[in-house]
Amino acid sequence: MKRRDFLRSTTALLGSGLLGAMPTVLWAEDAPVKGGTLIWGHSETTQNLDMHQTGTASSGRVLQSIHSSIVTVDKDLKVIPGLAESFEVAPDGLTYTFKLRPNVKFHNGQVMTSADVKYSFDRCRDKATGAVNFEVFNNVASIDTPDDATVVIKMSSVNAPFLSRLAENGAGVVMPKDSGPTQGTNPMGAGPFKFVSYEVGTVVKMARHEEYWDGPAFLDAVEAREITEPTTRLTGLRTGELHMINDIPLDRVSELQADATLQVKTWFPLNFDFINLNHTFKPFQDPKVRIAFDMIIDKEALMQGALWGQGATTPSPSFPTSASYNHDLKQRPQDIEGAKKMLAEAGYPEGSLNIVFKATTNYPYHVEAAQILVEWFKSAGVNLTIEQLTWADWLTQCWVNKDFQMTMINFFTLWEPDFLYFSVWNSTGAFNFRAINDKVIDDLTVQARTVVDDTARADIYKQVQKQIWEQSHDIILWFRNGTIGAQTKVGGLDTVVHPNGSNLNFHKVWLKA
Repeated sequence: MKRRDFLRSTTALLGSGLLGAMPTVLWAEDAPVKGGTLIWGHSETTQNLDMHQTGTASSGRVLQSIHSSIVTVDKDLKVIPGLAESFEVAPDGLTYTFKLRPNVKFHNGQVMTSADVKYSFDRCRDKATGAVNFEVFNNVASIDTPDDATVVIKMSSVNAPFLSRLAENGAGVVMPKDSGPTQGTNPMGAGPFKFVSYEVGTVVKMARHEEYWDGPAFLDAVEAREITEPTTRLTGLRTGELHMINDIPLDRVSELQADATLQVKTWFPLNFDFINLNHTFKPFQDPKVRIAFDMIIDKEALMQGALWGQGATTPSPSFPTSASYNHDLKQRPQDIEGAKKMLAEAGYPEGSLNIVFKATTNYPYHVEAAQILVEWFKSAGVNLTIEQLTWADWLTQCWVNKDFQMTMINFFTLWEPDFLYFSVWNSTGAFNFRAINDKVIDDLTVQARTVVDDTARADIYKQVQKQIWEQSHDIILWFRNGTIGAQTKVGGLDTVVHPNGSNLNFHKVWLKA
């Protein structure tokens, strides 16, 4: 079906009915067996093997199998012990005591002690490391190790989301002491698989860690083959070259679901997508221009056209089941004439604005979304041109050098509101590549860290969302569905997806003999 026919024929709106939808999956039900190498067609490229430094979900998705964290989360996103056997928070919220599991072994055979935890956390909070989550430890006054099995962290002030931040995106990862200099080329942790090799842009190879603290994996090894072209990835699955792929081509999901020779796992959400406006670019320093750009876009039509309906529009980036999700916000409806009037009031009459939209080919639907936008923006008197970039070039130009006017990206691991709002919208946040500087957001995201009551803290994040929406700092579009396709010989497929909806773990996956 051609995209224009899809747009014309689609009448069912996903809306909020999809929020909280449960994953559907068919998996092999035989008893697990040990052995074999799983060949995984990874939809993205690994950028940095250092878990502290990497800021991309694509890298984290691979490193998730190599590392373990001091705490983690259960299926309900409640913080539970990981490498720590137990943890205790003092009534005043200023002291955290972790008791470590005995005889946890790193991939080099070394037994983990409190010295390794202190080293890992000190490395992460040292700005010289370049860790994306250094600010998690901003309120840490000291890290003490009274014995090999005990870690005591004392805070200078209350940091309510501290435990949940340790459970997410690498901040709580424990590495062997003094291993930092080699983590980028030889990542080493205490996860179910140990690193073997990486052919840049081609494949990451991992082998079973026989002494994994939670029991050895069934698989002998995992090969993450980096195949960013969707059709090539799907062909590899169909021919048997690949056992499993993530990110089924969006227009082929229903086709695979009807194929009895394959398994399909879907879940919601995988990530949220938003359009980014560079606040150092003069036109986007005016909120009228940003709001007008928001008004140009029909978010539902864009989602149906670019995602083939595999998602749901949202005005908020908060995890859909989160208590912090602001249900009072609604998407701005498309209003081309209103946008033209607002742009003229801001000093940009029809034909005067020339905008370059940088889209990465790593996400084909970003390019397709940009192509749909061109016509709408033309109707509003804005000349929008598209520059297509590889993922590596996008990261260099947009993420690192902030050399862009308008772009689009998706964020994964969005369940923890402090990680989401402080990292992405605080002026000092590690992921604020748009140079947003809003005192209201800065004050609220700092205030939220001092509020222990969950309901009161959720209300603060609702205010943050309202400010993002009112100022149109970014244009929030949708949540996208997650998908995995696999051969029927793959068992344990229901255990692969982390509760955060992004990370993958192969600890309990197996292959039929």
